[in-house]
Amino acid sequence: MSAPATPPSAPCRPGTYAPVVEVHACGRAWTLERHADLESLWEELAACDGPNPVAGSTGTADAARAAFVDDERLPYWTELWPASLALAEWLAENRAALHGRRCLDLGCGLGLTAIVGQWLGARVIGMDYEEAALRFARLNAARNGVAQPLWTVMDWRVPAVAPRSLDAVWAGDIMYERRFVTPVSEFLDHSVARDGVVWVAEPGRNVYATFRETLEAHGWTTRCARTMQVDALYRQAERVTVYLWEMRPPHA
Repeated sequence: MSAPATPPSAPCRPGTYAPVVEVHACGRAWTLERHADLESLWEELAACDGPNPVAGSTGTADAARAAFVDDERLPYWTELWPASLALAEWLAENRAALHGRRCLDLGCGLGLTAIVGQWLGARVIGMDYEEAALRFARLNAARNGVAQPLWTVMDWRVPAVAPRSLDAVWAGDIMYERRFVTPVSEFLDHSVARDGVVWVAEPGRNVYATFRETLEAHGWTTRCARTMQVDALYRQAERVTVYLWEMRPPHA
């Protein structure tokens, strides 16, 4: 395992949720816009989602919470996680391997790592389950002066990419429960070229051990390529340890 690395930290960390955040990664500043506040986000999701079969009502924040929890659609995308900052640095270190390659950001959220990959010269697909996330991702690419990746709504349970068509797939802290392991593993088995690579950054969640074991059982090789200490987006006493995993599929 490599020695811990320390990516640059942002000059200022807000104490609470803010609609526009600035972070430093890959030798430059990135400004990201997101929803104005979490409560109005829930109300907007409720209005867009129609009648709520759980709560039996339409257009309330409580109804939206009930429906979105039931469908695993909590709006994690509106946060910028430490794993994404670590992953952005890793992509910059590996820019030579990315240039001109077909890449996919799995669960791209606000778009930071998809935008970074595009800025580094990759041909990036930014994929998320939530259309609202992609609206902000598109705005953020423009805000930072980067050519737009191909943004697409996609469910990893139903891959909408050609088999073995991707040279690299990356993801920043996308799994929180073991029920995600099988569909994500199957998505990668389907989509990654036999000489391709997957990079996953995560803060030491137990589910990722199960994820790696599942891939290894299907012939993949996995290794911890880097351990990083990263500042969280909000001010806190300690930095977050992020593990960067490199995974390669079995050769055909």
